[in-house]
Amino acid sequence: MTADARDGQRKILVIEDEPDLVRGLTDALTFEGFEVQSRGTGAEGLEAAMEWDPDLVLLDLMLPDDNGYRVCETMRSRNPVVPIIILTAKAQEADKVRGLEAGADDYVTKPFSIAELIARINAIFRRQARLHASDESFPIGQWTINARKHVMTKGRASKRLTFYELEVLKLLREHADEAVARDELLEKVWGVQASATNRTVDNFIVKLRRKLEEDQKNPRHILTVYGFGYKLVL
Repeated sequence: MTADARDGQRKILVIEDEPDLVRGLTDALTFEGFEVQSRGTGAEGLEAAMEWDPDLVLLDLMLPDDNGYRVCETMRSRNPVVPIIILTAKAQEADKVRGLEAGADDYVTKPFSIAELIARINAIFRRQARLHASDESFPIGQWTINARKHVMTKGRASKRLTFYELEVLKLLREHADEAVARDELLEKVWGVQASATNRTVDNFIVKLRRKLEEDQKNPRHILTVYGFGYKLVL
């Protein structure tokens, strides 16, 4: 059993219509100590997400009754915090970006390594455990970031932060006024090695700027260090 499972059995919802893949995922995740339920359609998955309250969702993009983007958007509107990992056979970057824009936290392209998927899941749960042990809040400009509640506030205005959005902000804040490399962000936040085509970090920076900056084209807080990475100015 994994170290994560010892802290209490985590629940993972698999929304996927390929029976062989569902069986493989269920067997592998159960072996790792997770409690698993699966659903084959978007409607069933949304219902299970509301009733079962999973700790993490694995969501296929190609479902028989709906596309995964709309399912992701609906799920995210109902639960801004639960991590969602998209499983997709679409390898084009535009499709991955669209998934992130719909509210997903990460994506894995089919065919994928079960070992890598489990490593990503465990990394999410380890970071959540550290997050829940802290009531940390910190300012960025006129916004106050509440790490425990996954929310940013300014006066009466309030915006939700997804799991990875918050993790990116926290790492940048640890190195405020210093440049942080994309490779370091990928490794420390997502637990994966960088690749020449991996634009995950850039996509999340775009999402954060939309929430944080008054002028996204001329950001004041999340600055690009060209050819290297990003810098946070508080």
